[in-house]
Amino acid sequence: QVQLVESGGGLVQAGGSLNLSCAASGSIASVNGMGWYRQAPGKQRELVATISRGGSTNYAYSVKGRFTISRDNAMNTVYLQMNSLKPEDTAVYYCNAAVLLTAPYRLRDYWGRGTQVTVSS
Repeated sequence: QVQLVESGGGLVQAGGSLNLSCAASGSIASVNGMGWYRQAPGKQRELVATISRGGSTNYAYSVKGRFTISRDNAMNTVYLQMNSLKPEDTAVYYCNAAVLLTAPYRLRDYWGRGTQVTVSS
């Protein structure tokens, strides 16, 4: 019913930047909260940043001041600008969205398949 497609991952040197994007498509009435999470090898998935439909943001302490989350409500797209990347940022990054589906208007939570971010030292 709804697909989230991430793009923008890749390999970058420490100190570099990447911009991730995630577009939601399908039977969407509106998209509420959106966010980015990441999972490094051998670790649990963790929150990176979230943004409400109105633009309120929340960041993990480890990325504050380096990452910026934003969204385009008209395009049902969320972005993550990542600057000053560190090797410890290496992980698979997943997009998440709380979607209000078209009639009968159920609220459902969706995840993307993930995009790999690798930061070399």
